[in-house]
Amino acid sequence: MRAVVTRVVSASVEVDGTIVGELPEPGLLALVGVTHDDGEAEAAKIARKIWDLRILHDEQSASDVGAPILVVSQFTLYGDARRGRRPSWTAASGRPHAEPLVERVVSLLRDAGAHVETGEFGAMMRVSSVNDGPFTMLLDTATL
Repeated sequence: MRAVVTRVVSASVEVDGTIVGELPEPGLLALVGVTHDDGEAEAAKIARKIWDLRILHDEQSASDVGAPILVVSQFTLYGDARRGRRPSWTAASGRPHAEPLVERVVSLLRDAGAHVETGEFGAMMRVSSVNDGPFTMLLDTATL
């Protein structure tokens, strides 16, 4: 499982002209991608890392200050552009496997006490963010 986590001043996600998720205050935007062999352990690991990662001001984490998190599914995190001009998406897991795992990440973050907003799985989304810093981290459960 992979996540790109960005410290943001604001962030929102829109589907068909309607905002479906929006941070009420500065926090984190987490784009989350799933590959075929990911499971519960990877969802728990990435959720814990997002919640405890000390990338907010004064080296604080979202768990330290109760910062909100916007989670958006992002299959393109498993795109492979090593060959040719057209990326391959074969490493990205399909909806039946990926959607429950992204939902599990959201559930685990909420269980930990986070205010979590989300996008809409599989929808064409417009994600807007104002990065803070900018400060962005790439997380991969294969190396955590």
